[in-house]
Amino acid sequence: MHLGNSIICPVTGMTMLAAAGIGIYYAYKTAKKDFKKENIMFAIVMTMFVFALQMINFAIPQTGSSGHIIGAVLLAALLGPSCAYLAICTILLVQAVFFADGGLLALGCNIFNMGFLACFMVYPLIYKPLAERKRFVSASVLASAAALQLGSFAAAAEGIISGSISGNPANFLGLMQFIHLPIGIIEGLFTAIIVVLANKTNFSEKLTYSIGGISLILAGFIAQFASSKPDGLEWSLLNISDSVTELSEGMLYSISSALQSKLAVLQALNPVAANIAGICIVAVFMMILCKRLSYNTVKINDK
Repeated sequence: MHLGNSIICPVTGMTMLAAAGIGIYYAYKTAKKDFKKENIMFAIVMTMFVFALQMINFAIPQTGSSGHIIGAVLLAALLGPSCAYLAICTILLVQAVFFADGGLLALGCNIFNMGFLACFMVYPLIYKPLAERKRFVSASVLASAAALQLGSFAAAAEGIISGSISGNPANFLGLMQFIHLPIGIIEGLFTAIIVVLANKTNFSEKLTYSIGGISLILAGFIAQFASSKPDGLEWSLLNISDSVTELSEGMLYSISSALQSKLAVLQALNPVAANIAGICIVAVFMMILCKRLSYNTVKINDK
């Protein structure tokens, strides 16, 4: 569901980037109030895990499309919504900057669609009430499906508002909702497994290091066998190709494309090396962030 620059107009892109920035400020302020130093390694490992999962597209039978786990609901369930939002922002930033996966101009849209909606709308309204009653499976499935539906609707709406989608916008909205429903259900079942396992093991160190090792295996090996079929967004765009106008005129498009081509250094590497490098970058960024969160928590508590 990573939007590229050509789908978003500058006004939409800059507005959503500002909104994402406000979300980051809010998430940082709220996360630092209760983030604990002992949670640093688990937060880092879970972010690495979701980053690796997003590399692996799985085919959706009978559609010619594929999808991947986004992981925002999973992170919110295990780390809390604010820390999860910061983790998703880290993942999407690394993908856009170092892999050119998702446009820099569209980064704010992608953060909102895949992070904000799941962490600050779906989690408190759907996941949390069910999880408080220990209904982790239904909470995970319903929340994940809702997050994908809201995110796909937002992505379609942003393209329509930007003017890149003409003709019959309702057709594009319908395609996006249709193809992301099975992806959301699959993600929900996977999320339920991890959440139940984490709660049963009481977030043990053994689980943390196991997930860390699995993340490296996913990124370095299993990702090479990911489906090459177009993802849900690409599939939807292909089905309305006559009604899609790629946007590219203007200074912001030129600056964004030039900057991204300079920064996306991991594209030139062997895929395995690039994936491992990417997951290490995510780990470093999250370590710095978590250190700041835990440091600020200590300072606040000292007062």
